[in-house]
Formats: sequence, structure tokens, C-alpha cells
Amino acid sequence: MRATGIVRRVDELGRVVLPIELRRIFDIKGYDGLEIYTDNDQIILRKHEPACVFCGSRDEVTKFKGKNICKACFSSMSQKIV
Repeated sequence: MRATGIVRRVDELGRVVLPIELRRIFDIKGYDGLEIYTDNDQIILRKHEPACVFCGSRDEVTKFKGKNICKACFSSMSQKIV
């Protein structure tokens, strides 16, 4: 983990503003989802990336009939249908 030297205060509603520099580095746009994890005494934020409903992969995921599915699972399903 790397220190950025940036300190932000939590407001009375529990909000923290992410500095524009970090939003640019991690390509976080307005209304993007962030996943929140905890590890002992640490809070970890991670940009939400859609994952395959079958295998959990985040590689080459697209929506199919409202569900996220990766290319490998789609290909596997296509082979079984034929």
C-alpha cells in the first residue's frame, strides 16, 4: 500500500470526497459504483467492475438478457446448446 499524503475529513453525513487526482488515476466517473471492503482496521475502496454470474470472472464481461456473462462462459454454453 502506498501513502498519497492526501487527508480528507468525513462530513456530518459520513461522506468523504475523493480527490480529482485519484479519480483520474483510477478512471472513476460520477455515479460509478465503489466496492467497500474491510481488512482489520482498514477500509478499502475498489471501483466496481461487473463480474460473470457463473464463474465470477471480470474479464470480457458483457450483458446478456440482463445478466453479466463472460466470453468463456458464453462460449461454453453455446457449445452445449448445439
